[in-house]
Amino acid sequence: MAMYDETGPTRRNVLRGGAALGVGGALAATAVGSAPAADAAEASGDSAYLVGRGIGDTTGACAENGMMGYSMPQQIDNGISMRLRARAFVVVDQATGKRIAWCVADQALIPVAAHAAIVAKLMAKYPGTYDYTNVCVTATHSHSTPGGCSHDFIYNLAILGFQQQTFDAMVDGFVDAISAAHEDLKPGSISVGHTTLDDASRNRSQKAFDLNPDSDKQHFPESIDPHMIVWRFKQGSKDVGAISWFPTHGTSLPNTNLLVSGDNKGYAAWSWEREQLGQDYLAGQPDFVAAFAQSAAGDMSPNLELKPGTGPTDDPWQNIAIIGDRQKTAMQQAWKSATTPITGSIGSIATYINIGDIAIDSKWTPDGKEHHTTPAVIGASMLAGSVEDGPGLGYPEGWTGPLAKLWAMLPSMPPAPGWMLAEQQPKLCTLPVGLIDAAPDRVLIQVLKIGQFHIVCTPCEVTIVAGLRIRRSVASELGVPIDQVMIQSYSNGYAEYVTTPEEYASQQYEGGSTLYGRYELCAYQQELSSLAKKLQDGDSVPVGSAGAPSPLGMINLVPGVVYDNPPLGKKFGQVTSQPKASYSRGTQAKAVFVTGHPKNNLRRGGTFLEVQRKVGSLWKRVQDDGDFATKFTWKRTDVILGASTATVTWDIPSDATKGSYRIVHHGASKAPLTGKISEFTGTSAEFTVS
Repeated sequence: MAMYDETGPTRRNVLRGGAALGVGGALAATAVGSAPAADAAEASGDSAYLVGRGIGDTTGACAENGMMGYSMPQQIDNGISMRLRARAFVVVDQATGKRIAWCVADQALIPVAAHAAIVAKLMAKYPGTYDYTNVCVTATHSHSTPGGCSHDFIYNLAILGFQQQTFDAMVDGFVDAISAAHEDLKPGSISVGHTTLDDASRNRSQKAFDLNPDSDKQHFPESIDPHMIVWRFKQGSKDVGAISWFPTHGTSLPNTNLLVSGDNKGYAAWSWEREQLGQDYLAGQPDFVAAFAQSAAGDMSPNLELKPGTGPTDDPWQNIAIIGDRQKTAMQQAWKSATTPITGSIGSIATYINIGDIAIDSKWTPDGKEHHTTPAVIGASMLAGSVEDGPGLGYPEGWTGPLAKLWAMLPSMPPAPGWMLAEQQPKLCTLPVGLIDAAPDRVLIQVLKIGQFHIVCTPCEVTIVAGLRIRRSVASELGVPIDQVMIQSYSNGYAEYVTTPEEYASQQYEGGSTLYGRYELCAYQQELSSLAKKLQDGDSVPVGSAGAPSPLGMINLVPGVVYDNPPLGKKFGQVTSQPKASYSRGTQAKAVFVTGHPKNNLRRGGTFLEVQRKVGSLWKRVQDDGDFATKFTWKRTDVILGASTATVTWDIPSDATKGSYRIVHHGASKAPLTGKISEFTGTSAEFTVS
């Protein structure tokens, strides 16, 4: 990367034990390349804002926990490729004391209940400081994360129920990240940059996109949204972080993957923070935080050949790195040239709306008629899945064959009233889940103002044209340029997709997943524009609440850990398959250990593995389960006995330092009779890398 000094931190520095974080600001300022001459005023502390950043670990159960995103019952995780992290920024207006806490995590989604729990913990920890209006949590939308963290039945169904352990890990990781950012607040500044990236996404729903008016399609001549906006954060003259907003799905890994991963955006953040800067997540808070957020990604796929796990190559693991690196490279280019300051006041507003019961004024509908949203209905194309990213039940999207016509003649189960089905047409209404309290109804919408920018936060996946229409509506209501209004999907809850009414008509996967009717987008345009205007006018609005969780959403059919036992004659931590005596760079080292169930201790903030290098008489950790080159895989070897193994692999980088290495596994076991959890550590034999 030309923008970095080649003598600075690289992957080799990580393998040599990481860059010395004790140098404080020197790491970010030197390795990342700030321009001190332009920052004299900021360095003096004369800044309008306070800025803080932080990271937390949100990794839930990595074994025998259904995965979120593809809704495939057979996709049950069995290990970790990369730990999931939450990256937070807190910004305070020093003149008024108003603040915003913003946080994105390597997660598929942030359920309504999880957002509420995060806010409740922050309110208890910092009374009078944070609330539902000024806390925004969002997701990168990786489809390789532990699921079961929602109180909504439809999102827990494939996972076999609500998983409290995974829910708690998500919530606590967000709280950790925001708390770290809160404690880190110092006088600082934010500037903005822009770039385009046209080789990290494809429109996976071209047929639906083409139904939009030319006035919309002309905004996206390649049927994608290539725009990336980047915010650059400083404390005085020291660079401390960046956020990018760019739309592409977290589906580089297909629905056959069983290892926990942050997918392409998680890789991009890791690559900048750890691989390039040499920062050690396990050694404390890093000096620099790089957050990769989503915008309107509903129809944007990273699978450039429009087949699961393909494009640019046929290797999904390579694709994670390629698509992630492309986002990182674009972000760094925009970040380096981010010279336009963000200035002005800070404000925020939020309210819960009943998305399944909104009367929509004709002002917002393309047919000029009044419409109404309905309780949630799953369409046949939602069950079909997105064939480009993750096929479902095997029949095509936009299903219109003879069987579909027969299905359309059958009454819905449970029966839905005629007005409801009319507002859902031409969807083939398979499951009216909103009538049995199995889907979210009350969701939070939010508008954040930081300087001249407004961030419009929705709980859904909006297509690029749907996002454009929301931005246009809000900008028009506020009387500001559209480029000062940003759309942020996957925020503060999750309520499936939002397409334009025109896209909805083709009933591709996205249209079948637009749960609340053909004119759901129009409802969001109406409600978000109204909310933004209230913020501009200084009006307050009741926040309301999400309501009590549905009993259906709290069911759990997954048994917990009963007990662990090592095989006869062996003990926990014992190595059953040692690494070879020596390896060349570019090959893979492997060790297998006797272990207990990973649910006994999620090791949040820690690691299940270490790759250690011998330095003098000491062993130094150079890689862990948060690194892309390592993989931790758990396997049950005897159900009756309760025996299991942990396989640790390390893809040795081509620039790894020569020397002696070993692999270490940290685990925990549950005693058969007492249920006592005991920690253990296993260590492999030494091996050399040459």
